[in-house]
Amino acid sequence: MADVHVQKSFAATGGVLYVVGTPIGHLDDFTRRAQSVLASVDLIAAEDTRVTRKLLQAYGIRTPLVSFHAHSGPGRLQALVERLVSGASVALVTDAGMPAISDPGEVLVRAAIRAGIPVVPIPGPSAAIAALSVSGLPATPFLFVGFLPRRPAERRERLTALKPLPFTLVFYEAPHRLSATLRDLADVFGPRSAVVAREMTKRHETFWRGKLPDLWALAEKEPPRGEITLVVEGAEAADGRRAAPAGGAPAGEESPGAETPAEALRALLAAGFSGRDAARAVAERFGLSRRTAYRLLADLDRSGALIREDED
Repeated sequence: MADVHVQKSFAATGGVLYVVGTPIGHLDDFTRRAQSVLASVDLIAAEDTRVTRKLLQAYGIRTPLVSFHAHSGPGRLQALVERLVSGASVALVTDAGMPAISDPGEVLVRAAIRAGIPVVPIPGPSAAIAALSVSGLPATPFLFVGFLPRRPAERRERLTALKPLPFTLVFYEAPHRLSATLRDLADVFGPRSAVVAREMTKRHETFWRGKLPDLWALAEKEPPRGEITLVVEGAEAADGRRAAPAGGAPAGEESPGAETPAEALRALLAAGFSGRDAARAVAERFGLSRRTAYRLLADLDRSGALIREDED
């Protein structure tokens, strides 16, 4: 137990980093707890101070703001950690939704943890979870991918690695790249079911539901604006293998032609999963013990069959 750090943080005081969710559109989704924390901390670290200042002004919150974003240098990170270590309370916010989710705030969270600072979540809206909840696609298991690479070749390479995964996939995308991304999704994944969620909780909230090729055609005809979240059917559902027939293969055994545990491991590792997370996911999916899944991972490693070296 020497390597395990236990944080009991509900009543934490002094140097605390609060990770605070803010509305993704509708201001009524701004929780009273989030407002209270933002009004009481010593400093707010915001992705864009202009966006956050407008939100705070609407609620009469006058806490000092400092910017913290993808282009902030190491000096800003160090300064924030030093404030926390000295006993200051800091709230981390992003422009919309939960910080550190497809957001540079995760760097500050890691630095605070390394410095022994309590990190406390103040839950709020999440575009990924909101879109998944109304997609009609299987919600468990799902994989949040975030933004795909901007360059077409890199994007298609990433999609090829994701293609065999048996998880519903959730992406973020910029509106001006949506058509190109849907084209690549249709080319790589084929006619899977998907949902395009646009401007959720806002006046122009819109959902497109259909097959990837049809969604691409619609995006070409009617280029969307605003914030975009994509939810795409996983490999098993697309191939009609998610539900096993009565009297089918027992737990831990796959029917002929289905993906094997070793193939699933390789696909997860190629998609960027650590060895530990890949083994656990495969154990759950195929009904294996974790020991068996770890042994399979070790066998692949010894045989040189791993696509990428485990970084866990």
